[in-house]
Amino acid sequence: MLEMRNIVFGILVVCLAVLSCRTGDDDLQQIDQILNIYVRNSAGQDLLHQKKDQTYFTYSMNDVFGIKDISPVSSSLRATADSTLFIEYIAGARRIGVDTLDPNNKTYRSVIALSLIKRLNTTIQDTINDTLRIEYRMAPLAFEVSRVYYNDTLRFTKTPGSPNVVTIVK
Repeated sequence: MLEMRNIVFGILVVCLAVLSCRTGDDDLQQIDQILNIYVRNSAGQDLLHQKKDQTYFTYSMNDVFGIKDISPVSSSLRATADSTLFIEYIAGARRIGVDTLDPNNKTYRSVIALSLIKRLNTTIQDTINDTLRIEYRMAPLAFEVSRVYYNDTLRFTKTPGSPNVVTIVK
């Protein structure tokens, strides 16, 4: 009788082990938070080239919700195949939760102060200070950029499956 219990217990342990080894691929949360920011003029020309006249030769990003007054946010200047430059922002700014009634669909917000600097001539520089507000949506299966506002104007709304691209016209 004791041997039969051990066999039944062994079978039960094996069954539980098999059930707990499922892959769970359906339960993975997709993270889509990379934001590509293009800065162009009204004619569509890239304004981030350092060597062209009347373009922004540098920029900085600062977390408005940061712990300190100056809380730089990391980003990088990237180029497309045709040498168009854009700012790639992945993460780094503090996200503040926004009240929501649905715990399965939460909204978070980051605010970044963006400074764009260009040369007017060999000695004078012009600094443009703007604000970038990024809203994120978190659901059980996704954490993604949902909307982006530039100086309080909606510039991007998420379309499923598409990249997060914001174009700023100066």
